[in-house]
Amino acid sequence: MRRLLTPLAASLLLAGCVHLAPDYQRPAAPVPDTLPAAAEVAPGAWPSTTELLRDARLRQVVELALAGNRDLRAALLNVEKSRAQLRIADADRWPTLSAALIASRTPNNQGVQTNSWQGGLQLSSYEIDLLGRVRDGSDAAAASLLANEAGARAARLALVTQTATAWLTLAADTEQLRLARATLATREESLRLTALRERVGAASALELRAAEGLAASARASVAQLERQQAQDRNALALLVGQPLTPAQLPPDDVSLAGADWLAPVPAGMGSQVLLARPDVIQAEQQLIAANANIGVARAAMFPRLVISGSAGQVSDTLAGLFDGGQFAYSLTSTLAMALFDSGRNQANVRVAEVNREQAVASYEKTVQGAYREAADALVAQSTWTRQVQAQQALLAAEQERSRLTRLRFEVGAASLVDTLDAERALAAAQQALVQVRLAEALNRLALYKALGGAERAG
Repeated sequence: MRRLLTPLAASLLLAGCVHLAPDYQRPAAPVPDTLPAAAEVAPGAWPSTTELLRDARLRQVVELALAGNRDLRAALLNVEKSRAQLRIADADRWPTLSAALIASRTPNNQGVQTNSWQGGLQLSSYEIDLLGRVRDGSDAAAASLLANEAGARAARLALVTQTATAWLTLAADTEQLRLARATLATREESLRLTALRERVGAASALELRAAEGLAASARASVAQLERQQAQDRNALALLVGQPLTPAQLPPDDVSLAGADWLAPVPAGMGSQVLLARPDVIQAEQQLIAANANIGVARAAMFPRLVISGSAGQVSDTLAGLFDGGQFAYSLTSTLAMALFDSGRNQANVRVAEVNREQAVASYEKTVQGAYREAADALVAQSTWTRQVQAQQALLAAEQERSRLTRLRFEVGAASLVDTLDAERALAAAQQALVQVRLAEALNRLALYKALGGAERAG
């Protein structure tokens, strides 16, 4: 017994001392060391999701989406599956003991059929991990779990920004619909007055047709925005995973200029901050898993030591197991190595190496994409701010122009066509300002997501 167990104990002590997986080295980030930072965006404390979303209705809808979105639920279930798969991989590093009752009928040395009963413990095909194959498989499963956890955080961040984007888009379309309806009411009144003037000869047919055209254009805009508003609500309900009540939607009198919807997003950071993005972490963990799988493939080219055995009572009758049976044990070790497999193991190693090379390329592409998103959002932040200011100045000018043209028309110094043209330009400036304010808010969300948001590691 001692002679059998001593080599086994030595094998267990040596298990895993040889490691065939390459040493992992994080690839250098193929991006500049610094991010472009606009002067208008100063560094500051990083806002949480709750701090970022300053409107109570918007926060409530985002919380509902985090609780009910099916895509996020699937990502979280994928994490649970990976956690179970890791437990399976870790279990291979330990022996599996079973309680067994074995019955057999075999001939003895004289050719007489005899019965044999054995009851006790059984050790089933336990591999001594001499070359780290099992450990590398466990490491790969652990990295896959971390990758899926990071993927779930990335899905959560994407859901927050998608839901906020959908809600703010609905708010902008609601505001535009309100402006379009007001414009339609004004133009229908102008059309009514113009028709009366044309009947008494105070207005020309050209002026009447111009008024009719502007009224028709306003009706078309209202119909378009009503359709868009309904589609926005449907898109938001899909993200949230349930229908929303009017109290959770933007009110009819909403204005993107009426509240500070989003907190400022700090900038002025080095590009190393991108390495904490959840999607970048996911790509790196996938690379680590691919690196560990090379060790698994390489170990298959070398001998594998597998032991099995059993120990317990033995008797020629079932009742004898519990009364007068004898103790017996067996221990078997197998050291096997493939001598000819038509190059299968070498091909598996090459496949594992190519998978790692693909994972490196995917990681580098993810980092580059993260840099592009962050750089674009940072550069756009100040330009959107200036564009909002310029659009506000344009709206103020068009409001004054419309007022003065209306006064000139009332005293006969301007034509009706001039008045209608001023009203058309004013309506266009109002709609454009809403769109620019929405674009500035959405860019702030894009910057928050590009820098990792509240899901950044560390």
